[in-house]
Amino acid sequence: MKEIRISRRHLLALASATAIGAMAAPYVRASQPAKKTNELVLVTWGGNYRQGMEEGLVKPFMKETGINVTILDTPDIAKVKAQAMTGNVQWDVFDAPGSMGASGANHGYWEELPPGLFDESDLLLPSQKYLVPFFTFAGGIAYDEARTPDGKHPKTFADYFDPKAYPGRRTLRTRAMETLEIALLGDGVAPKDLYPLDVDRAFAVLERIKPHISKWIEATPQSVTLLQTGEADFSFTYANRIQASNRDQGVKLGFSFDQNLNGVEYLAVLKNAPNKENAFKFLSFAMRPEYQASCMEAKGGAPISRKAYELLKPESLAWLPKLDAPNNAYINDAWWADNLEKLERRFKEWLLS
Repeated sequence: MKEIRISRRHLLALASATAIGAMAAPYVRASQPAKKTNELVLVTWGGNYRQGMEEGLVKPFMKETGINVTILDTPDIAKVKAQAMTGNVQWDVFDAPGSMGASGANHGYWEELPPGLFDESDLLLPSQKYLVPFFTFAGGIAYDEARTPDGKHPKTFADYFDPKAYPGRRTLRTRAMETLEIALLGDGVAPKDLYPLDVDRAFAVLERIKPHISKWIEATPQSVTLLQTGEADFSFTYANRIQASNRDQGVKLGFSFDQNLNGVEYLAVLKNAPNKENAFKFLSFAMRPEYQASCMEAKGGAPISRKAYELLKPESLAWLPKLDAPNNAYINDAWWADNLEKLERRFKEWLLS
């Protein structure tokens, strides 16, 4: 069996950072009982991530169940809130970064998951009341190896936020989660001291780097394509994105594992989803070892299924998040559950200032 490169100590740390509670929320309107359908709407991320989801998970699911899956790009918690408030729910399965999943759970946006959907003994991180961990990911610094030979590109977040030492065009995301964390790490905050986030300090760091950001990225695929087209020199993106890009396209990009921001991606079912039962079937299917493996092979990421690691290719293991590395930090989804909405508003206003 291939080694699972996640220590128990770091699994416990990650689990504590992603423990998510929930409270009743006034936003969610009741809807009519769901009718039995042959449809499912999955909201996930674009580019090679979407292609990997489709090839490694969605197509096998449709073949086995006969359920037709419509895939939409770019999960947006504000749109989930709008659907919940109006009672006009149009989505079924939501592919949620930890902060979105946690915030949605706290606001009552997700269906409670019925018992027996998953083989809990096979999961490295346990399923929760409203969410199932889908995979772990590593966010970090990517670069074009041909244009920035080793030693000439930023490797840590301190490097990334030092444009004098490492001049070049940079990208950052248009969302508070992750961006505030890497700003603080770039300003010298130790990973163990990251939370609660010093929000004012993070915005001060971002104010200093703002003139050096050539593109604020909304759609995740741009974090890779801007490097490929030469429109950015360095980019904050994800190891799985670079892995898939290097495998599928001609431009070879580098990714630094010297320092990463690690997190958990979840799957959730929207409260009052029109195809709720099909959505539960999809979540159960997605956590089976063979489809955890085929999906992660296709799009990258570290499976939550223990048995899936036996099925991964050796070259895929090299791209897994390095959860044991002491220089890495872990996104605290429980903290974001209480702070996401207000900080997203502040961040959007700051971007316009």
